[in-house]
Amino acid sequence: MAFALAVVLVVPVAVTAAASAATTLTVAQALAAQDGRNATVTGYVIGQPTSATTVLRSGFTSDTAIAIADTAAETGASRMLYVQVSAAYRSTFGLLTNPGLRGQRITTTGTLTAYFSHGGLKNPTAMTLGGTTPSPSQSPTPGPTTTPTPGGDYDSTYYATAIGKSGTALRGSLHSIIKVQTKLSYDQVWEALRDTDQDPANSSNVILLYTGRSQSKTGNGGGVNDWNREHVWAKSHGDFGTATGPGTDVHHLRPTDVSVNSTRGNKDFDNGGSPVAEAPGCYTDADSWEPRNAVKGDVARMIMYMAIRYEGTDGWPNLELNQSVNNGSAPYHGKMSVLLQWNQADPPDTFEKRRNQRIYERWQGNRNPFVDHPEWATAIWG
Repeated sequence: MAFALAVVLVVPVAVTAAASAATTLTVAQALAAQDGRNATVTGYVIGQPTSATTVLRSGFTSDTAIAIADTAAETGASRMLYVQVSAAYRSTFGLLTNPGLRGQRITTTGTLTAYFSHGGLKNPTAMTLGGTTPSPSQSPTPGPTTTPTPGGDYDSTYYATAIGKSGTALRGSLHSIIKVQTKLSYDQVWEALRDTDQDPANSSNVILLYTGRSQSKTGNGGGVNDWNREHVWAKSHGDFGTATGPGTDVHHLRPTDVSVNSTRGNKDFDNGGSPVAEAPGCYTDADSWEPRNAVKGDVARMIMYMAIRYEGTDGWPNLELNQSVNNGSAPYHGKMSVLLQWNQADPPDTFEKRRNQRIYERWQGNRNPFVDHPEWATAIWG
């Protein structure tokens, strides 16, 4: 009888723990807990996200994602949670099919992780209309305390000869590792970019680097509002053009709006200037270009990759970072101190990490080490 009683006493403890784990979060709490945990979130449907900064409130184009917020009148994308709408829920919660859903409160359960390079909830396991407003004083249940290894499984394999090094020794090891790659033709770059820069919410589109705009993969070319292939390390800086090599290395080639690409030209990177009308958040002056905040780190890490990959040992110029914003045709790119700041201020997000992985697995067979280990930038350049 004593044994049976002990079993009965255990049950309420398990029920209490489950109830605690099921606490519903506000959108603000969910945005602060982007660590891969499973959670239930309640919020009001604002619209359909199409980029990290854009949410459609009408003219919806798909059923694959919704943005929710703690108030129905919210206008700031930074205070919205981007929710993936998987196939099982699109007939009820997709805005293209159900435009009247906008403004209604919903409750959804899924994984708190970046979506559209923005705070999100993915792989939903439940979505329902309604829900009670969570208390703002509630704190999310603490997640795992273990810290993942920055380079993942690649530290013991791909990066094995670089681990533990710094300065010139680290630089030399990384160059030896990443110079082993498959080289693409300039025509192949089109197809590679359609894969590497695919819109997470619309597999028919790519995300343009400087504008953040989601655009059809087939909308490439040289016409107004087409997208083309931007050399983030300006190809005139070293005069390598578009020949196979640095001119076709997808680690620094990105889809951009044609006219925005032209406005950037071959300018070095720095803070300041006048706003770029076609690319909100970007600034430019006579000799420099500042990208929008969401991709500042991406730009920095692409430039750093190029400086390590191309050391003048394989027939191409020795590309280097420096402090200038007037590099012209010299094989240099600046401004180094600003790029180091951007690398720290904008760490790699899900989009950038996926891009690195696709280039490695499908296109070039090499990785950008600064996406896997952003701290290596400081270890090399101080």
